[in-house]
Amino acid sequence: MTCIKEAAACARHIKRMMWTYRPELLARPVPRYTSYPTAAEFTPSVGTPELEAALDAIELDSDVSLYVHIPYCQEICWYCACNTGKANKAHRLHAYLEALEQEIYRIAERVKDKARIRRIAFGGGSPNAIAAGDFVRLLQTLIVAFNAVDPVISLELDPRGFDDRWATVMAVLDIERVSLGVQTFAPHVQAAIGRIQPYEDISRTVDYLRAAGVRSVNFDLMYGLPHQSQADLDDAIDKSIALGADRIALFGYAHVPSIVPRQRRIDAADLPDQPTRFDMAAQGYDRFTAAGYYAVGFDHFAKPDDALAIAARNGTLRRNFQGFTEDQADILIGLGATAISSFPGALIQNEKNAGVYRTRLSEGQLPAALGILRSDADRAHGRVIETLLCQGQADLAPVGGGAAYRADLLSFIAAGLAELEGDALRLTSAALPYARTIAALFDPYRSLAPTGARGRFSNAV
Repeated sequence: MTCIKEAAACARHIKRMMWTYRPELLARPVPRYTSYPTAAEFTPSVGTPELEAALDAIELDSDVSLYVHIPYCQEICWYCACNTGKANKAHRLHAYLEALEQEIYRIAERVKDKARIRRIAFGGGSPNAIAAGDFVRLLQTLIVAFNAVDPVISLELDPRGFDDRWATVMAVLDIERVSLGVQTFAPHVQAAIGRIQPYEDISRTVDYLRAAGVRSVNFDLMYGLPHQSQADLDDAIDKSIALGADRIALFGYAHVPSIVPRQRRIDAADLPDQPTRFDMAAQGYDRFTAAGYYAVGFDHFAKPDDALAIAARNGTLRRNFQGFTEDQADILIGLGATAISSFPGALIQNEKNAGVYRTRLSEGQLPAALGILRSDADRAHGRVIETLLCQGQADLAPVGGGAAYRADLLSFIAAGLAELEGDALRLTSAALPYARTIAALFDPYRSLAPTGARGRFSNAV
């Protein structure tokens, strides 16, 4: 471990010279761009009729991925911006799963003979907020309803609610990938975000998962948390490496209490300042790359033989609602309250309120509530944003050409963060912390958005 730290210190010195902190270029709040257009552009004018039309338009033998949302957790963490509630009433969970099953069958009726289900991802909330037996039945329902043959299955887990029953389920169902909500190992930081999670809970869960044959384990970590020091982040990195995480997502905490009321329990005065956040992001990059992880974009890391790292190296990396992904499907169907479906021509979100979601289904309706139809211009701008974030370069010809954006890019070019030759834009190695800010230049909605919509986003670092 000492050798790793010494190598990291050397790498950090090199990266500090590359990653210059330029606050004026990071001042603008920007989206994470897990979709384009973003959810800020969704309106009630797009809903169930558009969802039905998009499902009916799926062509024969299309590759389709499924995302299933479980909007419940055993405990609610104060930092979390996810749509989730406390799983403290059995009848509530039972009613939700009944409604979810109805939605599964109604959607499957429209697509099962056309779609090839390649992946099924469970998120939340915490999928293990439901009983292990209920999860088995839910997965079996999906497999049967969609005629799915050997899909890649992944799910998010809360280590605090993981036990030997869930470990048995992992083994029996041959779950390939799991993402653990770790965030931090520091007890005083855990107390400040309402997520008390002893190290033993996480290490025991990893042992269970490995014994069950899970091949890829991801750790979600965070920087910029209340009372979190760089030493605390170093400790989280040390432990994550020692536990053998195959993938790491290192996110900056986004403090938006005006949008996420539970975050009001976190005092903004306890948060690291912006220069410290920048140093923390660079610290994570330095440490993980020095330990042999391959950098995937700005804030993801994977072991070199992991499918995510391979996709990043060979130029097939994509972005969807789960973040960076090697999933090549152009269609993702979201199931459950607040889940979003993505089609080439539309983005459509289900009812966010679980009660309204259940009511819509009990009335025989699909529960779509918000969305946007993607124009040709949307698809062109979305492609530029995705390729910038995934490959670090983009062809600007489909969005008006490089000349149309030169003025917007000048400050980034002058800082050595970007190079523009004709219509070809390339981000330099120093541009990683600024990639989302540069990508936002190609988002017309951001310049048109009212102040309230702009307030939905956080700083890029």
